[in-house]
Amino acid sequence: TATGVGRVECSPVVVALLRGQGVPKGDALGVARVAGIQAAKRTPDLVPLCHPIAIHGVAVDLEVHDDHVAIAATVRTADRTGVEMEALTCVTVAGLALIDMVKAVDPAAVITDVRVDSKTGGASGDWLRD
Repeated sequence: TATGVGRVECSPVVVALLRGQGVPKGDALGVARVAGIQAAKRTPDLVPLCHPIAIHGVAVDLEVHDDHVAIAATVRTADRTGVEMEALTCVTVAGLALIDMVKAVDPAAVITDVRVDSKTGGASGDWLRD
């Protein structure tokens, strides 16, 4: 498994819309979640020299805070290599989809702090960010 995290910094107007009636384009958080799952599965098509591996599960959590949306993705496999790139791709594309959904309301929204938080298994063993 590998867990990637990131955030989309956005305006208070976007936060209010996400917590209330929603953004004009529709279910922004739902679209971002599906985009992240699709991206994790397509990582070898997007990242050169990334091994195609069997993904056994992808969980994408989006949490609305006062000034940002936190994105966390956990990707699982039983394959021969780790899924850090799949987790990072998932978080990044979920952030891109969210920005696409809110850009009419907040053209200054930005993706930040995308990183691997932890991983288990693989040739290099377990790792946890301090």
